[in-house]
Amino acid sequence: MNIRTPKNWELPESAVTAESVYRLRNRRDFLKTLGVASAGLLAPAALRGATVGFPAKENALYPAGTLKPTPYDFVTSYNNFYEFGTDKSEPKDNAKGWKTEPWTVELAGLIRNPGKFDVNDLIGKLGGIEERVYRHRCVEAWSMVVPWDGFPLAKLVGLADPKAEAKFVKFTSFNDPKNVAGQREPVLDWPYVEALRLDEAMHELAFIATGIYGKALPNQNGAPLRLVTPW
Repeated sequence: MNIRTPKNWELPESAVTAESVYRLRNRRDFLKTLGVASAGLLAPAALRGATVGFPAKENALYPAGTLKPTPYDFVTSYNNFYEFGTDKSEPKDNAKGWKTEPWTVELAGLIRNPGKFDVNDLIGKLGGIEERVYRHRCVEAWSMVVPWDGFPLAKLVGLADPKAEAKFVKFTSFNDPKNVAGQREPVLDWPYVEALRLDEAMHELAFIATGIYGKALPNQNGAPLRLVTPW
């Protein structure tokens, strides 16, 4: 008889995302849904450093439940943001002092409502923010449970009002090599670009994270946190 003992990092079957959900997008795009624009639709310069809307109301459909949030020190120090360093511990130090306000988001492409918006004004136009607790599982075999604050991507798409011929949502990150050392390195083609099909962008799980509210994280005093989220 072959008795197999699960590793301590392995998830039980009960914690696995339903196939009906993850089959709606490929694995890479599924992991990108926390973050936004088009081979023809949107082109946000960036959405980060927002400070309005705290504290957000928890969305009852995405509660913490039995999930224990990952400790603050891990959430804020273990990051894959190559703009601020390729080692996971580098962004928390290299991003210090980087100016995040004012920050402008641009909507452009095959849409009826193009324009440039201050990120905080944009959040107001979209009705504020909400809190969703998501388990992020990386292909590198690590995971986190994070209480994200933000808004559904579908709201941003609705504001842009895509034309009938629009098929994709394209996300273009900021590009500031003068002040961001990682963008002076040929690690990736800068600015970073990502995309979703329009139907993927409208899925209920697609979410634009604008921050984390510290009260939901262990060892914190409830202060709102700014994310280093270079979209």
